[in-house]
Amino acid sequence: MTDDDRILKLEELAAHQAKVIEELSDQLAEQWTVVEQTRSKLDRLTVRFLSLEETSLEAPANTRPPHY
Repeated sequence: MTDDDRILKLEELAAHQAKVIEELSDQLAEQWTVVEQTRSKLDRLTVRFLSLEETSLEAPANTRPPHY
């Protein structure tokens, strides 16, 4: 194997690795967007759940059932 062959092989490997790194970076950015959207939805649901929980904790009036 000549030096030129070795250099060509290394250049091919570096180009392939650069492509893979770029693809992984794109996938990571896409997944981060999904995570942020999910976090935002979870925050909104948490607020909604807590407000519903607060309204449901109010004790009903102490009244007699109709059969008394």
